Amino acid sequence: MSMHRTGEAVGGGRTTAADGIRAPRTPTLISSVQRALRLLEAVGGHVHGATAKQLARSAALPLGTTYHLLRTLTHEGYLRRDGGRFRYGASLDGIGRAGRRQSERAGLRTRMAELRDELGAAVYHAVYEDGEVKVVEVVSGPAQPPVEEWADFRATAHAHAVGLCLLSQLGAEERRDHLSRHHPTALTPSTAADVRTVLRRLDRVRPTMPVLERQEYALGTVCAAVPITVGPVVATLAISLPAERADRLGPAAARLRSLVGAMFPLFVG
Repeated sequence: MSMHRTGEAVGGGRTTAADGIRAPRTPTLISSVQRALRLLEAVGGHVHGATAKQLARSAALPLGTTYHLLRTLTHEGYLRRDGGRFRYGASLDGIGRAGRRQSERAGLRTRMAELRDELGAAVYHAVYEDGEVKVVEVVSGPAQPPVEEWADFRATAHAHAVGLCLLSQLGAEERRDHLSRHHPTALTPSTAADVRTVLRRLDRVRPTMPVLERQEYALGTVCAAVPITVGPVVATLAISLPAERADRLGPAAARLRSLVGAMFPLFVG
């Protein structure tokens, strides 16, 4: 026997008495948030800022409510008060910057997909941040499989093109510090497994030139990485190919290097 009264459904939804069909729930709206958003929109309508009374009229809010919301929004940095007028604050600017970064990242991913198709290789974007290798984006496909991360990329920078390219952009002390924290180990017969050998190799890397790696991180895979030199950012764009297509690595790396310059705006910020 059912323990639910007619017109009720499990989970708080409503049903009709006739057929038991659940009616859609009314969304829960937080009125204070709605009012705050209306107030922020109203601020945007005043180029030179606006007083509390002007904003109350623009947002169709009681003056007392407006004062309360303005105090809160100013305290949180979404608005700033200047000479009795309210303008957008730094916190709101931060939201705008985050939106721009998201848009830029989407643009970068689109460009990386174009590179994948043109070069016939999986494409990687990585940075050196807080003393570690960080792979930001990977764009691959059925015909351009990515490298399988069988050993932690952060701990094996000495063995793959991404890591070697990033380390080559660091100063000598930073390189030694990284290798002291992530000591080189032999991942394949081709891997350089001691600090001195890795440091000598990094010294030979020419600025702006691709770094090539052949089956040093994973058997069956060859890779190339190109440095991205935008201000203080330490970053790279890289590609990988199956070893049976190793003859294409050099030309593909050269083509990647020629295209990275045009992509610089996507890496800023």
